[in-house]
Amino acid sequence: MGNAYTPGLKVVNRITHQCRRILPIPGKVLVSKGDHVEAEQVVAQTFMPGDIMPVNLANLLSMPPSDVMECVLKKVGERIEVGEPLAQTKGIFGMFKQVYKSKDAGTIETISDVTGQVIIRGEPIPVEVRAYLTGTVTEVIPEQGVMIEADVSFVQGIFGIGGESFGTIKMAAASHEQELQADMITPDMKGCVIVGGARVWHDAVRKAIEVGAAAVVAGGIDDQDLKKILGYDLGVAITGTEKVGVTLVITEGFGDIAMAERTFDLLKARVGDFAAVNGATQIRAGVMRPEIVIPLSEEEVKAEEPAKLDGGMLETGRPVRIIRDPYFGLIGTVAGLPSEPQVLGSGSKARVLDVKLGSGETVVIPRANVELIEG
Repeated sequence: MGNAYTPGLKVVNRITHQCRRILPIPGKVLVSKGDHVEAEQVVAQTFMPGDIMPVNLANLLSMPPSDVMECVLKKVGERIEVGEPLAQTKGIFGMFKQVYKSKDAGTIETISDVTGQVIIRGEPIPVEVRAYLTGTVTEVIPEQGVMIEADVSFVQGIFGIGGESFGTIKMAAASHEQELQADMITPDMKGCVIVGGARVWHDAVRKAIEVGAAAVVAGGIDDQDLKKILGYDLGVAITGTEKVGVTLVITEGFGDIAMAERTFDLLKARVGDFAAVNGATQIRAGVMRPEIVIPLSEEEVKAEEPAKLDGGMLETGRPVRIIRDPYFGLIGTVAGLPSEPQVLGSGSKARVLDVKLGSGETVVIPRANVELIEG
């Protein structure tokens, strides 16, 4: 019989992790191959074109569009400042001249005698790409970015919101089963990656934003709490661009779900260590999971054996998470892998596996309804 495979989330004490950091448009790479970079260090930068600001001089100065060219005091490519005269009419017998002073600063991009408009291009918008991963530059992609590699502790979540953030790990919950409430968030957690246990409540996230926390990590969240945090129902398949003031990573799923004990213990063991967190999640093609990346020191690399990952192969004894009802979010171990498809409650046939839950109960689950917990 062939091997069985399933997607998995990584929760490992040590893994060699690679990170590709690329600019959205060509620019300048600021580091070289072999350089050591810190997570918050800028490794590449470029400038996006500034905003366009149209000025309808024909309307503002009550003249035909064809006369605008004669009245504009600046040429294409010249710079103009706020309050500086942009155009002036000829007036009547040299008197009663009208002057239009620019309300925007920028560069004159176009002057049209057809529309009577002048287009001002605003200041170029700087775009910087940070390393995100503390490590070594292994490849430089000219004018685009870099590849960075490092040995890290690595935790993938199942869902997140918010982009990249950085901070030291601080525990708020005493156990992996303790819910994260607002009164557990304290002012000394400013700039920290706050670790809860089970469900995180919306008021706890609000409190984390108030104190200036970098990120919140918890086992579960209710969809109504998520709606209160965002102010709307999240109906897209890609997250990471939300501007809520904190990055949120959910490690297990929606509902009253405790964080996996091994995940909680890994994070607890790294209290006080610096971490990079990304809440970006994509659940369709090109799956992307939220993550917590914790760099290892040279001493830790020597002391910790790297995890041996097998590409998601299902075997008896392997830990899995159930990702469909009626056992959604529960953690168990593979107890058996029947070779023949079985008839499900719906009447359809599918390959299944036996999962032994923490309660001791063994349930039969379609293989498509589980994901492996790797590490």
